[in-house]
Amino acid sequence: MATAVAAPFRFFSLQVVRTRRLGPSLVRVTFDGSDLRDFHSDGQDQSLSLFIPHPGQSEPRVPIELGDGWWQGWRELPEDVRAVMRSYTLRSLRRDADGHTAEIDIDFVLHGVEPDAAIEAGPASRWAAAAVAGDKVVLLGPAVADNRAIRFRPPEDTDLVVIWGDETAVPAACSIVESLPAGTPARVWLEVPHAGDIQDLVTEADAEITWLVQEEKAAQSPPLALSVLRDTQLPPAEHPYVWIAGESGCVKELRRHFVREREFDRRRVTFVGYWRQGLTEEQLREQE
Repeated sequence: MATAVAAPFRFFSLQVVRTRRLGPSLVRVTFDGSDLRDFHSDGQDQSLSLFIPHPGQSEPRVPIELGDGWWQGWRELPEDVRAVMRSYTLRSLRRDADGHTAEIDIDFVLHGVEPDAAIEAGPASRWAAAAVAGDKVVLLGPAVADNRAIRFRPPEDTDLVVIWGDETAVPAACSIVESLPAGTPARVWLEVPHAGDIQDLVTEADAEITWLVQEEKAAQSPPLALSVLRDTQLPPAEHPYVWIAGESGCVKELRRHFVREREFDRRRVTFVGYWRQGLTEEQLREQE
């Protein structure tokens, strides 16, 4: 299995170019900026840290000038002053004629922005729902293409790719599926809040994609895919590779299914907890 390379990351000062609503729960925000010339990524599930301003601020407050000491400097700023930091994955990038990154897309899940929403919208959802061209952000992202924040790394002998993701992992999962080599056998389960969030994916892989809609799902219930997977006969494969990402509890249950019930090699199961039920990202970071 290929090994991630420990690589430097840097800050990128960007601005919104345009937004596009993908469904009731998803919006795509496109960013550009001269800094993107130094943004490099070859991964389909590239993790990023996005810094957005508080309401009333013209740009996010991040002590970039402190270099490696930015984290402590950011923590020492008053909570209502320091930029809101959230983790996202890159949906796609586009290069200019010279091969430099010119634009990047990030897809945001809009939890709680509807007028009758049962939950309160978080700061990133509120920001993304109202974002307009010219809005400024700061991004902490990769300066080299092969870096440790890329998790999807199927071994060369992989003869079946299995993917599960909830709505927070849909952008990365879609990017992965679209990038799979022609003829690659793939079985994919993606969970979204509403039927309107289902997307049409174009891929050259031999991919069977199942969209699972959570509208009738209880908040504390296991992933919808778990019962489906238990009843699914996967194509025969000697060297399958699994990528699962989303809510931490669901990810653990699905990993247990593949490793214990299906007896897949645990070294060929990549699992990433993007969030945890009942905790904000700030609370998660406090536990790290």
